[in-house]
This record gives sequence, structure tokens and C-alpha cells, in this order.
Amino acid sequence: MSFNIALSGLNAAQKDLDITSNNIANVNTTGFKESRAEFVDVYASSLLSAGKTKVGDGVLTADAAQQFSQGSIKFTNNSLDLAINGNGFFATVPELGSLDTSYTRAGQFKLNQDNFIVNSQGGHLLGFPVNGDGSSTSVSLSTAEPIRIPTASGAPEKTSEVNLRMNLPAGEAYIKSAPGNFDSNNPSTFNHSTSATVFDSFGDSHIMTYYFVKDDPSSKPNEWMMFTSVDGEMVDLEADPGQTNPIAGAAPGVVGARLKFNSVGDFTGIVPSLADGGITTGPLGGNILSNGADPTQTISVNFNLDPSGPNPNEPTQFASSFEVTSLQQDGLAVGRLTGIDIGGDGLVRATYSNGTSEPLSRIAMVSFANDQGLKQIGSTGWKESITSGEALAGEAGTGTFGSISSSALEQSNVNLTSELIDLISAQRNFQANSRALEVDNQLNQTILQIR
Repeated sequence: MSFNIALSGLNAAQKDLDITSNNIANVNTTGFKESRAEFVDVYASSLLSAGKTKVGDGVLTADAAQQFSQGSIKFTNNSLDLAINGNGFFATVPELGSLDTSYTRAGQFKLNQDNFIVNSQGGHLLGFPVNGDGSSTSVSLSTAEPIRIPTASGAPEKTSEVNLRMNLPAGEAYIKSAPGNFDSNNPSTFNHSTSATVFDSFGDSHIMTYYFVKDDPSSKPNEWMMFTSVDGEMVDLEADPGQTNPIAGAAPGVVGARLKFNSVGDFTGIVPSLADGGITTGPLGGNILSNGADPTQTISVNFNLDPSGPNPNEPTQFASSFEVTSLQQDGLAVGRLTGIDIGGDGLVRATYSNGTSEPLSRIAMVSFANDQGLKQIGSTGWKESITSGEALAGEAGTGTFGSISSSALEQSNVNLTSELIDLISAQRNFQANSRALEVDNQLNQTILQIR
């Protein structure tokens, strides 16, 4: 019996050495979780055995229990390197359409040939679908799908409105015969001008210029004419689509707009005007948008007219120099993918060169009732088991789920100093059990030599 006891001690010591060696070997493995040998004693007894004098029958290895404590965070220069700070696992599948989900803490992700986010083993990272505002449409693992980075460019958007705010000098000299002799190619026929970049339906840029001409103060005091061109071609200004009646006193063949101010410089009205206090151009087709873009495109100029009185968001006519205080337009050029941003909540967002960004997905986080019950499958991965409980999905930073750090990796939680001490202890244990086995052998030899 003593042989078996010493032999069980040797096996336990060997198991302890194996686990410690494995921990040391994986001290630089990203996302690795150290294991701990857990032993139990053995007592075999029967109904009539003498319990008071019973000697133990050795030792057994109860479990090589993994310890899911947090590893230290190491920062990198790769935005697809991800680390979980807190509880949770990443979910991956080996191929598209697969339901064979694996779980990992190793966040060394990259793009494959199809622009899917994968790990070193080719496992596709799963994420929840999101709405346009970035909110998740569902947080169920059954709806999670592999995350793909789009290869298409950011879609262009044609300009529909320009927001213009400026000060027109109250003491500006009147140009003789203005505005009837206005000529956009002759600076002596207008007082001031300013320009904005606008975009057509293809995302091509065009220069939209606004010309301001002070009207005759003797007959139309505190009034200015405004004319507009796009890429040097004059564009009619209209109150409503289809209206083309020239304003009295405007340059022949050009439909402009009249801006009216009162005696204290407050903006009081536009002729013609829309209901929202602005004006709009006629369709830009013909020789302006000759590239095949939408010929029906029109561009509104919004002056934020407030008929109730002075407003800081509308034009003014004060005794100061010409000054454009706001010139903003909507519309976007074609955008190229310039980067991927991943937030602490797991939201994956694509950014484009035209200044836009688009939410793509939200990285799925998974937790278990008993992490130590997970089944190890190698490559720093685990699978669900009966003892781990079912996988519970959620968003990073909510509930018990930790946050996600981009451009970072979670290092192994192995403490090398402690492992080296455990290695010495396991070695001594092995030597002691070997000595016990040797003594048992000597005693048996002594008995066999009795005559």
C-alpha cells in the first residue's frame, strides 16, 4: 500500500510540475490565463473498517483550474488590437455562417482578404448590428454576425443649402448705373463678393460666388442686390421653383435678389423670398453641371431672416467693413476610408476623408456564470460546457461587462516569480515522494532477505 501512496505523490508532483511549466512557457502569450493544480487526499473505507486507525491512500489531482484574473494591458499602434478591461470574452466563429462559437481574451485581430476582422487562427470576430446612430439593434448572440470593414468609398451628397451671414457696409459708395450694369467679370460693377464650395450629386466640387451691389440710395435706401454664379456661370435666383421673373432694376437677363435693411442696420426682408427666409437658385443643369450630375439640383441661400427684430444669426448693415461672419454649406465630396475607430463600448466606426463617419457594428461581449468551467480548446480559446453555464451576451461597459481598449492587448496573467517558486516546491515534493518510494523498496528487500 505504501508503494501506491508514494506513487500517487509522484504523479501529483509531476502534474504540479507540468502545470507550472505550462504557465512559464506561456508567460508571453497574449490573453493566456494561468492554471493552478488542485489536489485532494484519498481515503478508501468500507462499512466495517476501523476509521480511527485508517491511513490515507495518497493524493489525486482534482482539477487544473484556470485563474481568470485580469492581465496587465500593453499598448500598441494597431487599432485592431483589442483588450478587455474587466469581465467578458470576445466571440469568434471559424467561418461565415458557422454557429460553432469560440471565446477568447486574446485580441490580436487583423483583416483577412475579404476585409473581415479575424484573429490569428482565422476566427471571425462577432458583433451586433447597429442603427445609424450607433445603437445596437439587438444584443442577442444569435443575431451577432462577423464584422466586416467596407471597401466602398463614403457616398457623396449634393449641396442643398448654404448658410450665409455677413455685414454690408452702411456707408458704401454707390456705383453709378448699378445694378443694371452688373457684370460678374468686371469688379467695378459690384461692391463685394464672397464664395463657397458646393457639391453636385457625383461629389464634384464647384465654386458658388455671391455678388453684392449697393442700390441707388436716393430711390432705394438701405437696399442691396445680390447675384449668384456657379463656376463663373450666372444662376437665376427664384422664390419658388419655376419662377423666372427678373427683379426690377436688376441686370438684364439675370434674376437676382434684393436684400432690405432698415435705418438701424437690421435685416428686414428679401425679394423674392421663401417661407423660411431664404432664396433659392434655379436648376443648375445645362452648361453648369455638364458632367451628367443631377440637372434639377437647386441650392438655397438661408439668411435666417427674423422679421421680429435684430438677430445675431442674420445679415447686418452697419458702419463697418464688409465681413463674412458665417459661410457654411451642406453636401459632401466622395470620401475614402481613412481609418477605423473602436470605442470603449465596442462600437466600430469607419471614418472617411470627407469628414464623415459611419457606425459599422458593436463588438459582442460574452460572459459565463462559471468561467473556470469553460472547456479549453487551445490557441487561447474556450468553448461553452455544462459546468460553465450558457453564454450571456451584452455590450461592453454595461452590467458586469468590462470595457474595450483599442490599440492594446491583455498580457498573460502569469506571475513569473511565483511560478519559479512553485517550480522549486514541486521539485522538492517530487524528490520527497521519490525518497519514500526508495525507502519502501529497501524495507521490502530487507524482508525478502530474512531466512
